Formats: sequence, C-alpha cells, structure tokens
Amino acid sequence: MELQLKIWRQKKADSPGGFEVYRVKANEHMSFLEMLDVLNEQLIAERKEPVAFDHDCREGICGACSMVINGRPHGPNQGTTTCQLHMRFFKDGDVITVEPFQARAFPVIKDLVVDRSSFDRIIQAGGYISVNTGQPVDGNAIAIERDTASMAFDAAACIGCGACVAACPNGSAMLFVAAKVSHLGLLPQGKIEQDGRVQKMVAQMDEEGFGNCSNVAACEAECPKQISVSNIARLNRALIAASFQSS
Repeated sequence: MELQLKIWRQKKADSPGGFEVYRVKANEHMSFLEMLDVLNEQLIAERKEPVAFDHDCREGICGACSMVINGRPHGPNQGTTTCQLHMRFFKDGDVITVEPFQARAFPVIKDLVVDRSSFDRIIQAGGYISVNTGQPVDGNAIAIERDTASMAFDAAACIGCGACVAACPNGSAMLFVAAKVSHLGLLPQGKIEQDGRVQKMVAQMDEEGFGNCSNVAACEAECPKQISVSNIARLNRALIAASFQSS
C-alpha cells in the first residue's frame, strides 16, 4: 500500500514547527513504527533528516511510542499503543496525520518526541510505602479481598504514556495520578502514607501545569490500558479525606 503522511516536524522546543508531507510504501503486516522506520530509511537515503520519534520495547509495555495519529492518541484502535497498531487498519492511498502529544506540561523535544519527565516528578512526589525489609514474606500472608486486589491490579496497569493528557481538552493528568494513587492506596502496604501521598502528588501535578479534569472521559477512551475514570473519583475522595485529616 502507498500512504501519504503529514508529519509534524520541529527541530527543538523553541523552534517553530509545521507539517511536512511524505509518501511511503508499506505492507499490512508492518506495525506503525515499522512503517516510520521505512520512511526514515527513505529519508536517510535521500540525505534528509529522519523523523524523530520515541520508542523502546515495541511490545505495548513501556508507553514510549506516544504520538497522535489522525487526531487520536496512539491511533484509531482502542486499548492499543502506537507500536502495536498495524498497517492493516489503514487503506491504500490513506492520508495519515501524525503529531506529538500536545500539552503545556509535555514540551516538544524534537518532531514527535515530547518531554514527559513531569510524570516522573509526580511519581517522585508520592514518596515511598512502608514495608518490612529482609526475607520475602509469603504471598498470602496479608489477606486482601479479591475485588480490591483486582482494582489495584487494574490501576497498576497504567504505563504512564500520557495519552490521557493528550486526549483531555484541558490537558489534565488526573487519570494518570488517580491510577498511581489507587494502585498504592488500595493495598494495605500503601495505606500508611496515603494521605500525604495524594496531597503531594496532586500538588506536583498542579505545579507541572496540567489542567483540571474535564469530565468528558476522553482519557479512558484513549488509554491503551483502558484505565477506568472511576479511579479519578477515588482520587477525589482520597484528597478530600486527606484534607480533613490535615486540617
């Protein structure tokens, strides 16, 4: 198949950017990133600057492959990262627009690569959990109700890709923060520091320049791990409870 790509090109954060149009031949068995590899080989052969894009595992685990494809973070398929999006979902002659995640808290580094270190700082603000060190304990030593364990596991599936931020009209990181607060706060090991953790992480989120929750649930719709917005409600309850504890 032959495709027309409209790709955002930007040399660095403080440089003006814009779309450039390329044509590339791909087959339906390629992943989206493999198709971009073919384009870059073509550009290098023409002695042109290849398109910078982020990637690591290419197995849908790390979330590094974040980009907006035809207006949707990670592309048209639900529950799919960019690296796991295959070209069979496009047709010969399609025009595909590819952009970086657009958010004030995610400044562009180059082309399709953005700086998501703000997420790292939010995690760091959350601090630690109190656990005993030394010999590992038996997995069933602490009894945890099945539904609670399932909710914690679902929240822990967040890969921190930032699709929720890119999808939100306000550029909110609430789903990301809520997932991290939930997966620690639901389990006994994370309850001791829960009040301080939620306050510090929300404060850091605000400091990084993320917007407020828009309540449109676009974050859940575009999340490659389909994290539920019910975690945001849990985050809000935990924040209110922590505010009463500290007052």
